[in-house]
Amino acid sequence: MPPRWPRKPDRKDPDFRKLDDRMNFAFHVAVAATVNSGLWFFHILKTTSWEWLTPLTLGWVGVILLHLIYIGAIANYDQTPPKST
Repeated sequence: MPPRWPRKPDRKDPDFRKLDDRMNFAFHVAVAATVNSGLWFFHILKTTSWEWLTPLTLGWVGVILLHLIYIGAIANYDQTPPKST
């Protein structure tokens, strides 16, 4: 069941931004897991070695960890100040 938002979605709403960032992170993890598991599956079936696969997987895991650090510790979800006119 998709998440339901009780009010009109707006990126200025800190709760919505936090939920949106976490859903983007979950999508990022899902894409990485799908692509990497598929590549490793075909790597096991092939007789030749794919030397580039380990650095690709480790690099992608590093990007996911940076993304997690950003949404968990760096992102500021405080109320955005009103813009002056």
